[in-house]
Amino acid sequence: MKEMTTILADNYNTYNTSYDTVNSIKILSDLNNKLFCTFTDLEGLEDLIEDIKSKYTIIYNKLFVLEIIGKDEFVVTYNVEQANVHSIPNNTILVHRKKESNTLYTINALNELIKKLNGGVVDTNYQVDWQHYKNCILLTQHNDLNQLNTKIHKIIKV
Repeated sequence: MKEMTTILADNYNTYNTSYDTVNSIKILSDLNNKLFCTFTDLEGLEDLIEDIKSKYTIIYNKLFVLEIIGKDEFVVTYNVEQANVHSIPNNTILVHRKKESNTLYTINALNELIKKLNGGVVDTNYQVDWQHYKNCILLTQHNDLNQLNTKIHKIIKV
């Protein structure tokens, strides 16, 4: 039996998309920078903050404590280097942030939002007007988009 070599004739770039690309690197550590969002109630807030401060090197030296409006629930957001994460606290998710609107979101929630706004179609080129989602967290729960409105409870310098 003769061996056959398969060669792709075209230099096709599978990853040639316009989303989630790095256009410039100001700080090399930004590549491994992860934004965590940990949920808690008021009773567990101080213990959670101390736990986070003792276990992680916090990038930018700040913890943001947000109150979820209308609920007895808080979230603590903080940036950590991926290489220094050995465990993740309970009730923690990885989120992304739109600075201009203070919107936190998961990728699944972003896809659901685009689908909702774009007639059921997920399009990576769709432009979300983030001003409609100021000061909130966008999550999915059982494949449904969930918007949690927030306000700053306190900012902790570490």
